[in-house]
Amino acid sequence: MDLFRKSTGFTSWLLPVGILLGLVLLWELWVRIGDVPDWQLPAPSEIARELEASWGLLWDHTLVTLKEIVVGFAAALAAGLILAGGIAYSRVLERSVYPIVIASQTVPIIAIAPLLLIWVGYGLTPKIIIVALICFYPIAVNTVDGLKAIDPDMVNMLRTLGASRWQVFTKLQIPTALPFMFSGIKIGMSVSVIAAVIGEWVGASEGLGYLITYSQPLFLTSRVFAAIFLLSIMGITLFVLAVVAERMMMPWYFNEKRANTMDRL
Repeated sequence: MDLFRKSTGFTSWLLPVGILLGLVLLWELWVRIGDVPDWQLPAPSEIARELEASWGLLWDHTLVTLKEIVVGFAAALAAGLILAGGIAYSRVLERSVYPIVIASQTVPIIAIAPLLLIWVGYGLTPKIIIVALICFYPIAVNTVDGLKAIDPDMVNMLRTLGASRWQVFTKLQIPTALPFMFSGIKIGMSVSVIAAVIGEWVGASEGLGYLITYSQPLFLTSRVFAAIFLLSIMGITLFVLAVVAERMMMPWYFNEKRANTMDRL
């Protein structure tokens, strides 16, 4: 059984990696056979050479973008969880604040970004705020949904046993909400890289987003693709870290899912 599980997991990783390598090979052949100029579409090998040649420059800008993402996401996580808990615990907050949270998503962040430059300047602060604003919504909304997804029969049973409202919240609602919360966290992690780049596009003097906008007019296309590659690696790494944290905090949830899967087989 364990051998079957390991082979299935290995196959699930092997297939997408094989497809990705095949696409990279086709890309390389297309550029070489078609004699496409590097300034128009560099080959993967040329992008790899650019990564090696400009690694110091790319690494410095990567650290700036990563700092924006980490600080902004941490702020979004704290604010999202606190507000979600308040909304689920208090009907007053649910009726007064929750509609505002939903309505806030109708305002495009790209329109707010230039205003942030006026209000807080051109440093890291406006980029951190943009990351926090974009990541906040999926975390808050998914956590609220999870806190409301409790079984009414379980609530009635706990109250029959003398549990207070706070005990119902901490012993039942929070464990129930964890899968929903991590769904929001993984979405937030995925879009945090995009948010940081948006902030750097609007106004910045460092970061991978700034490096892309600086390199495009100079036709340094290989450097643009190298920066995009690093952004992709950053996003994948952050998502994997969220998945690892999810499995560490909810081992019972994945054990139950695994058991249900094996029963169906």
